[in-house]
Amino acid sequence: MNENTIEDLREALKYSPDNIPLQLLLAETLVTLNRLEEAEIEYSNILSKSNDIKAKIGLATVYFKKGNYSTCNVILEELIDNGTKEINIFILYAKGLLKEELIAKAIEAYQKALAIDPDYFDEELDSQLRQKEVIEVIATEEEFDNRFLEKPNINFDDVGGMETVKKEIELKIIKPLLHPELYKAYGKKIGGGILLYGPPGCGKTYIAKATAGQVNAKFISVSLNDILDMWIGNSEKNLHEIFDLARNNTPCVLFIDEIDALGASRSDMKQSSSRHLINQFLQELDGINNSNEGILIIGATNTPWNLDPAFRRPGRFDRIVFVSPPDIITRASILKLKLSDKPIGTIDVQTIAKKTQQYSGADIDAIIDIAIEQKLEDSFSDGIPKPLETKDLISAVKKHKPSTQEWFTTAKNFAMFANDSGLYDDILTYMKIKK
Repeated sequence: MNENTIEDLREALKYSPDNIPLQLLLAETLVTLNRLEEAEIEYSNILSKSNDIKAKIGLATVYFKKGNYSTCNVILEELIDNGTKEINIFILYAKGLLKEELIAKAIEAYQKALAIDPDYFDEELDSQLRQKEVIEVIATEEEFDNRFLEKPNINFDDVGGMETVKKEIELKIIKPLLHPELYKAYGKKIGGGILLYGPPGCGKTYIAKATAGQVNAKFISVSLNDILDMWIGNSEKNLHEIFDLARNNTPCVLFIDEIDALGASRSDMKQSSSRHLINQFLQELDGINNSNEGILIIGATNTPWNLDPAFRRPGRFDRIVFVSPPDIITRASILKLKLSDKPIGTIDVQTIAKKTQQYSGADIDAIIDIAIEQKLEDSFSDGIPKPLETKDLISAVKKHKPSTQEWFTTAKNFAMFANDSGLYDDILTYMKIKK
């Protein structure tokens, strides 16, 4: 587009002055060349003769480019009130509102645009209005319930080992549910929180689900990704709805994974939105506006030392339980279970279990995969599956070190040098540093 194009269009309009498509083309060309004053005149001329939607959008665009955001928004609001479904109108409107710092209205406009085209992406609006790049919209209350609520079919009998963890959960959670009259007689509420901590892959989620099965309760499992939302203020709303779902389905075990990410110290939070979310979580834990009677809250974290101390006050996560890597009995059970559907020969499970000290359940999965990959290579020559033997798994153990080692290196420092209250004594006991 250049000056000659403009002159050609003006010349054509002399012979067809009421040709609106030709006028629109001239106006759009002027906008492209950033000749905004001339474009404004052309769009205004069109609108003096016709209520043309394209001319209104064009004129709004001119005002936006000139920095006259309020006039731009007035024009677009009229189009939206008349029921427009054009995504570009909502996008321009959202940007105009953002320029006027009307954040809530800008979010609403951008949401309407995404409702028209869920795959649409605008870098400017995303960076200004989203807290997170991924959104998962929960359409109805029924879908919300079905997504999170379940009834586990496992209990403590299905959990090998973890006797200390079971005992703590039984004292804090199971006994109150089985003997509610005793607790009420002493004025104690039925419910509360337990925080499970330890290296990843060691069964924190599984023991939480088994807890729900043990007391015939509903089970809700959520992580940080289920709560965080790209829209400002929606994360707090999601969190409240999760707690409300638990309150409406008591007795209920509410399991919150990755709580270290959600409950990081408020003083470390640079964004006010993150601090608001933590404060909302603490209010939900306290049941300030709603009773948490009958809700059993289990949190899981790999880094308890990053948690805001407010999370560990009485009535919140006042019992903190170390979930260690599986012991030798549990490792043997995991091996038997994982190998049950594989082609195997003679497997000395006890020998392998002895050689996998500090291995998590995920690590045991990894060594089986390594052994299988080697067997697949051996089987390519004749196409006959070769059974796994003890030596194959021992060889795989030599190739895969326990992933928990890095965690224990960090945890040991906290347990030895930031452990005035004895919170991490179980780590030192497990590592045989303290009896």
